[in-house]
Amino acid sequence: MFLLKSIPKVDKFTQNEKFDDLASSLVVSITQEVLQNLRENILKNEVESFTEDELVDAVLQKYSELTKPSLQKLINATGVIVHTNLGRSLIDEKAFDKVKDVVTSYNNLEYDLAKGKRGERYSHISDVICRLLGCEDVLIVNNNASAVFLILNTFAKKKEVVVSRGELVEIGGSFRIPDVMKHSGANLVEVGATNKTHLYDYEDAITEKTSMLMKVHKSNYSIEGFSSEVEFKELVHLAREKNLIDYYDMGSGHLVDLPYGLDQHEPSVLKYMEENPSLLSFSGDKLLGSVQAGIIVGKKEYIAKLKKNQLLRMLRVDKLTLALLEESVTSVLLNKIDEIPTLKMLFTPTDELRENALSLQEAVKDICESEIIETKTVIGGGTTPNRTIPSIAMSIKIKNYKQNKMEKLFRERKIIGRIEDDKFLLDFRAIRKSEIEQIISVIKEISDV
Repeated sequence: MFLLKSIPKVDKFTQNEKFDDLASSLVVSITQEVLQNLRENILKNEVESFTEDELVDAVLQKYSELTKPSLQKLINATGVIVHTNLGRSLIDEKAFDKVKDVVTSYNNLEYDLAKGKRGERYSHISDVICRLLGCEDVLIVNNNASAVFLILNTFAKKKEVVVSRGELVEIGGSFRIPDVMKHSGANLVEVGATNKTHLYDYEDAITEKTSMLMKVHKSNYSIEGFSSEVEFKELVHLAREKNLIDYYDMGSGHLVDLPYGLDQHEPSVLKYMEENPSLLSFSGDKLLGSVQAGIIVGKKEYIAKLKKNQLLRMLRVDKLTLALLEESVTSVLLNKIDEIPTLKMLFTPTDELRENALSLQEAVKDICESEIIETKTVIGGGTTPNRTIPSIAMSIKIKNYKQNKMEKLFRERKIIGRIEDDKFLLDFRAIRKSEIEQIISVIKEISDV
């Protein structure tokens, strides 16, 4: 009972000089929480004594935790370039600096400087994308899932959309094509079998209620063996013949020819645009290597109808997204691939990765065991399912720590590696050269633990 009576009053406790420069309302809130926890622990006989200094330290620690930014800079040593859990594609520092001056000032987001009146926000990027892809028009929304929903809601509400059973995908976060269709108001018509779909399956499914023939990228799986699917160009021709809309949800579209033979399995957006499709949509923050966005390209008449859908106001992007996306697309247009970190990492030859690994190995040779190994990794982000690319990694062992302990020690120091074949690896495919010094410092720190 004595301990309970010793608990300080909130108003008096918060007058401590250590709280003078802090936000008083937050200090009060944290103090109430700390004292309530103390009261409960005393009643459960889990606390036998306490001091005011201990309580002050507890409040200060909680205050620091709450006010410290939750998003933190990490080093991606997993080898996965487009790592969904680690923020996907990186933004080029020079591009960000160029954009910063615009977004920290008033700008012409929706103002036509030539005409001196209200303009359209999408016009800032439409010219460069149309020039690059040869499309009639473009619309940007906040991600590709939004693009899918907006397209289905605009053109297929209470109508039928024909999709192959082998393409009814579910991606991260339980995003399922059938569920998206249901919520958009479209009626799904499944055709073919899981492993085989033919053009006649689509043709036989067309009725007077059919609005669209849709193809969906299998972002996180592939169907091998006794299987076949209908190429998008065949759907384009069939849709044109039947006066329907053709639409390809590409998931992660790319605008350059991919290395390591990946283009044989994943043609670029430019390849599909040769067929003059009705609509395509793809992500901005995957293989395009830019910000999160859903990019819809296609025929002007369809883009115009999308712009009139009232849902667009909820799905539109802001000035920062448009400005950064414009920088990335312009870099592709000018063939400046090195200005897009995702593509630069993807195209870096293994010989260069090996040089980086050897420089790290040389720097830490006296404090840890290491081995340079050839390995394989994936691009990630649902871009090229079941396709690997070559990489170089370095296995690290410090003291007698097992691989799980090693992974934890590095993770606590903001370096995310991976465990493979009972070894802790730092994969150099996504490690930037400027990050090697930090990795050296971390290895030295862990060796001293």
